[in-house]
Amino acid sequence: MPGVLPEGEPVPRDGALPPAARRAVGARGFGVYVHVPFCASRCGYCDFNTYTSAELGGGASRETYADTVLAELALAGRVLGDTPPPRVDTVFVGGGTPTLLPADDLARILDGIDRTWGLAADAEVTTEANPETVTPESLKTLRAAGYTRISLGMQSAAPGVLAILDRQHSAGRATAAALEARDAGFDHVNLDLIYGTPGESAEDFAASLDQVVAAGVDHVSAYALIVEDGTRLAARMRRGELPYPSDDVAADRYLAAEAALGAAGFSWYEVSNWARSEAARCRHNLLYWTGADWWGLGPGAHSHVGGVRWWNVKHPTAYAQRLAAGESPGLARELLTPDEAHMEDVMLRLRLATGLPLAGLDEAGRAGAERARADGLLDADAYAAGRAVLTLRGRLLADAVVRDLLP
Repeated sequence: MPGVLPEGEPVPRDGALPPAARRAVGARGFGVYVHVPFCASRCGYCDFNTYTSAELGGGASRETYADTVLAELALAGRVLGDTPPPRVDTVFVGGGTPTLLPADDLARILDGIDRTWGLAADAEVTTEANPETVTPESLKTLRAAGYTRISLGMQSAAPGVLAILDRQHSAGRATAAALEARDAGFDHVNLDLIYGTPGESAEDFAASLDQVVAAGVDHVSAYALIVEDGTRLAARMRRGELPYPSDDVAADRYLAAEAALGAAGFSWYEVSNWARSEAARCRHNLLYWTGADWWGLGPGAHSHVGGVRWWNVKHPTAYAQRLAAGESPGLARELLTPDEAHMEDVMLRLRLATGLPLAGLDEAGRAGAERARADGLLDADAYAAGRAVLTLRGRLLADAVVRDLLP
């Protein structure tokens, strides 16, 4: 979860939702996100809502965290009451480093979700993990508990790049963990990469891609390094210790990823995500990108149910205190206007390989789409069929295309 929460109207102390929101829940799919805010150390580029042991203070601990999440889950069950979602299609446990919790605690949280709302028979259940925090034994426990997918934070295969990012694992540990996950029976394994780190060479990134392919995973996420204010990396750059990332280098890295992953049998389905098959795509993220519903559990977690979006208090101590008092941990919420919902829908769907229907754009947006097609940023065949789908060059300029399609 990002480090800064937006403003909004207060959430009722009991977390109650408007009747219209309860009636609409799950109409376009329903997922559960669980935020685990703990990290063994803070990576220099990270501004997510995460805490090391030294940063936590009193009132919150890993040992009691699963019980606190289950308390919020019980509250969520009461809020939806007799209008529960038809089923839980996806669960995603993110962080932070979820696998700093014992595997048995992650199993208890998943069991609680199943008992509260019921997991679909084909539910996708993902946990993120840092490579150094899993073992063959813990992976087997997670798989036996019902986790079907694991996302490992590799970031790079180059030791020098890992050092600049303040990653704790060795260069080969991520791919070894991926192999262990497959041996443990995980259906789907993702490796995350970050490209454009200062000091990373083209050869470094090529070696990272080679290791990803050799690991036999079926999903890859690759993101350009973003320097966030308030991070250690940003401070180093301000002091002149490291150069700022280059947009031209980032574009070169993206093209290298597309070429290497395409040659290895991967296809892009979202600007920063590639999968070997449709079954390997992250269904939970697709819920986000297509405007479905999800309930976010944990400090700083965001939720979207029946058109209402809200977010929890950030600090684990405040989160635990509210639940101990029988109150919702929700800090604030908002109901998007039709214009805001349209803007988000365009921004998110355009990033997908399926694109968005041109008919959903207003006159100015359709004119912008025509300009983008003429500039080679939208696929001509898809355009002729009534859809706006980014070309490879369009993916590099996705933000500019979005601006052209919106009022």
